[in-house]
Amino acid sequence: MVKKTGARAGNRQRRSSLPIPGTTDFQNTKKQTSKPSTKKNVPAKKDAVQQVDAPAPSPEEEATTHHQQLTLNTYKHTFSDVLSSAIFKATLQSVKQALFDRDFARAFSTEEYLRVYAARYSPTRSLCYTSVLTSIRDHLDSIATPTSSHIHNDPTPDPDTAPVLKHLSIGGGAAETVAFGSFLSLSQSPLRGEITLLDSAAWGPVVSSLTSTLTTPASSTPDSDTNEAFISPALFTSTFSQTDAFTLDGTTFPSLLGSSPLLVSMMFTLNELFTSGGIGKTTRFLLDLTSSVPIGSLLLVVDSPGSYSETTLGKEAKRYPMQWLLDRIMLGTQKDPVGGRRWKKLESEDSVWCRLSEKLVYPIRLENMRYQLHLYKAEAAADDS
Repeated sequence: MVKKTGARAGNRQRRSSLPIPGTTDFQNTKKQTSKPSTKKNVPAKKDAVQQVDAPAPSPEEEATTHHQQLTLNTYKHTFSDVLSSAIFKATLQSVKQALFDRDFARAFSTEEYLRVYAARYSPTRSLCYTSVLTSIRDHLDSIATPTSSHIHNDPTPDPDTAPVLKHLSIGGGAAETVAFGSFLSLSQSPLRGEITLLDSAAWGPVVSSLTSTLTTPASSTPDSDTNEAFISPALFTSTFSQTDAFTLDGTTFPSLLGSSPLLVSMMFTLNELFTSGGIGKTTRFLLDLTSSVPIGSLLLVVDSPGSYSETTLGKEAKRYPMQWLLDRIMLGTQKDPVGGRRWKKLESEDSVWCRLSEKLVYPIRLENMRYQLHLYKAEAAADDS
């Protein structure tokens, strides 16, 4: 279940895609032997606490939990050798220490570290990101590029002629790959997805392995009850580019973004850009993105709630909320457009809880997580003066 606090841009109600299963705390009471009462006509005392059966999950909750389990199975099958390795715990501890030291270059320095990180931390994020994408499905459907078959209302839609949703994931890796495939598999009518992931770490082999698992018939993987792939290979493709986001500018963004509307996402990435590159460098990056993004595109930012970025003014360091910085930069284009473009805010959540069903099974304990969410749409500026 997703529990939200904070302001929202727009009044559209969202339906939770991560339900909390019905649970009831049970208090065991021991039977006590008591002496027969000497009083007459005194009714026997009833137990103070009665057991109550937990409500049965709804069909929708059961379907959601089943789909989430299939998503988790993608990780379980892809990283079965990692999860069963005798050195998994030791390697994970090394990754944890590097993350604690904020030495991300070390934490993501080898494929072994990346696979261990993905097996441990990415499953929960994939479930959460799938929920996020599902919650903005109406917006995403609006930017899917129709094909001639759909324009002419072909009564027998084919995956090869399905509308195409393009997704550029800046700072993306394992979690974003699986989440996008998981989201596409939920579509009631064929929707083809093309995701390009960009990060400074070498996520390529991991992304390739996960994509293969997602698009391989389940009969080739253990514990399957169907011979269908989680998502058809005709409906899902992924591409990875090992690139530092700060190397992108007004000359390199256009070829990466293309000419059709797309989804640009930064999942738990933007605050790190502010922290590592500073406010000035990150502002320039966002404005270069703005000047090149196709009109109608969506920008989705998901990050830790309450994230702050620090900058030094003179001799004093000052901290700014990431959300405030983001709005100041993106909504500032309403007054001062960049490249004939400006951003409109569609959705905003200060704090969202992503809670997972206790029925989900994975070799490692799954944790709930919390995030903030902001969604913007690129519009043509009426006046670029």
